Order: sequence, then structure tokens, then C-alpha cells
Amino acid sequence: MHLDLSLSIAGLLVGLLVGLTGMGGGALLTPLLVLFFRVAPLAAISSDLLTSLVMKPVGGAVHLRHRTVHWRLVGLLSAGSVPAGFAGAVLIGSIGHRAGVQDNLKVIIGVALCASVAMVVVRQLLDLRNRRRDAGRPEAATPPLDIRPLRTVLIGVVGGFAVGMTSVGAGSVIIALLLVAYPTLRPAQLVGTDIVQAIPLVAAATLGHLIFGDVQFALTTSLLVGALPGVYLGARLSAQGPAAVIRPVMTAVLLASALALLKVSTPVIVAGAAVGFAAMVLLRPRHTGPAPTRDQPTPELDAVH
Repeated sequence: MHLDLSLSIAGLLVGLLVGLTGMGGGALLTPLLVLFFRVAPLAAISSDLLTSLVMKPVGGAVHLRHRTVHWRLVGLLSAGSVPAGFAGAVLIGSIGHRAGVQDNLKVIIGVALCASVAMVVVRQLLDLRNRRRDAGRPEAATPPLDIRPLRTVLIGVVGGFAVGMTSVGAGSVIIALLLVAYPTLRPAQLVGTDIVQAIPLVAAATLGHLIFGDVQFALTTSLLVGALPGVYLGARLSAQGPAAVIRPVMTAVLLASALALLKVSTPVIVAGAAVGFAAMVLLRPRHTGPAPTRDQPTPELDAVH
């Protein structure tokens, strides 16, 4: 099987950025494949999901080791996301080979990326609000989590369908909706719960794409050659805290990619990227409190998501 060095380098870069920033791999890799490597959108989505399926357990292992997974939420989310992810894959796979659909897929991916960036900004806003609310409050004062099964399953359905259709959503849409539904959930648990539930979700979506989509195994292998060491290295480097600098840049890149897929003019792409960068810089959390303890989120726990 022929390995494409340029794809391996792209996989290394994406894996490194996922490990450093916690952004979902689908939001980074799919537009990269479509815009720069001219991969057909359906093949990009299918191959990206298979790549993510191999990478996800790396981040899940980190959270399992630190016990930052809320297992009841994982079960409820998976009850909605797993069938929805498979259904989204079946739907996009069944229509993706038709004439003219590939161009429409670019639009769908662009819209999904815009929604993903919006969710990232919402997440930052809510996280900033929660940090201000919890400042100086002892952990014992945090109220117990009130689990709402129907709402949680519906979050899984929305995120799962988005992942199956576009490969985008597991690391942004679901986590932002969880933050809205459960504002008292600790950040480390929020990330850990989402990444663990994303493993069966991505597995179901990948299965759908293996049957109905267009997985290109040579492309996926080339990506994984770079992505796996990149994810590991990014997770280790994240402990030094560069994500606060990189995340605004990545948000700008994602928004520019989304607008390029939507075929807007160059000035609008540049303006959109600048707005995304500025928003993330203004909303990034300022750590003024004591160093994290074992029960508090650490940079490593936000990695590989």
C-alpha cells in the first residue's frame, strides 16, 4: 500500500493541533482534505471518520485514567448518538454518489463548520460565565448534577446525526450543548464524558460509511501514520499551556475554511477569520486562581478531544 508523505504530514499537523487545543479532528481534517488535497467530500468524510475512530481512544484513555467520565451521561448520549450517527452515514452515503451531490456536500460541510465555530464561541462564553460564578466558591457548594434523560438523548441525536453526515460535531456541537444543559458539570468531566461517548458514536458512523460511504484505506493509512504520533505529542505538549495561543488561530482557520467551502468572496473570508480570532482572544479564560489539584481540570484532560 502506497503511503503519501504529504498526507502523513497533514495528519501529523492535525493530530498535533487536536492534542494541543482539544478541537475535534473532523472539523480540522475534512476541510483540509477537501480544500487542499482535492479529495471528494464524501471520501473525505468517510476516511476522516475512520481516522478519528483510531485516534479517539487515545484521548479516552487519558480521561479514564483520571476518572473524569460521567458514565450515566455517556450511556444516555450514546443511546441517541449511536443510531443517529449510523443513520446520518447511511443517508449521506446513499445520496453522496449522485451527480451534483458532491458540490452540495461542500456546502453542508461548510455550514457544519460554521455551526461548530459558533458552538465553540458559545462554549467559551458559558465557560467564562461559570468560572466567574464559581470563583471563590468551595467545591462542596456545587449542587449535585440533575440528570435529564430526554434532553441528554436528544443532544446525542443532534450531535450524532451531524457527525454521521459531515464528520463534524463530536468535539464541538455535543460538548457545547452539554454545557448548556449541565452548567454545573466540571470542565474535566464535560470533556471526558464527551470524548468517551464519541468513541461508540464515531464507530457507528464509521460502520455506516464503510458500508455506504467511500472510505479510502490508502488515504486513511497515510493520515494515521502522522496523526497518531501527532496526537500523542500534542497531548504531552498541552501540559505546557500553548492552547490559549493556538485555539484562536485554529478558530480563524476553521471559519475561513467554512467560508471557502461556501464559496464566498475573499474579503469576506479574511474578515470572518479576523472576527473568529478576535472573539476567541477576548473570550479566553484568564487563570488567576491556584494551580489545579487532582480533582480539578488540567491541561492534559482537555487534550485529544
